[in-house]
Amino acid sequence: MANIPDDLHYSKDHEWVRVEGNVAVVGITDYAQDSLGDVVYVELPKVGDDFAANESFGSVESVKAVSEVFSPVSGAIVGINESLADEPEKVNSDPYGEGWMIRVEMSKPGEVDSMLTAAEYEDFTKAEKE
Repeated sequence: MANIPDDLHYSKDHEWVRVEGNVAVVGITDYAQDSLGDVVYVELPKVGDDFAANESFGSVESVKAVSEVFSPVSGAIVGINESLADEPEKVNSDPYGEGWMIRVEMSKPGEVDSMLTAAEYEDFTKAEKE
């Protein structure tokens, strides 16, 4: 079973959000990285770029496919995980820690309230497999 931490919010596009004040730390879930296989390249936006919720902010390339990644919240990019340029495999080995992707200063912090809880995301991924 995939690792689904209780303290995070989840999207149906398999991104997670950790809220730190007005900043959302975003990455892809353990389920997503497992589905993708070995990640070989991560394309991230520039600091200062603005995204609306559900807008693509970059992509993850694995040995199997290239997948877009979507910002679950609206706001400006205030940080990117530059270490992924040299070590994209962190997305596989530690998706909720060292494998984070972007930090977004949320323009609409209430958007996280409509995201899935860990239990809801677990149910969603189970239904997707059936």
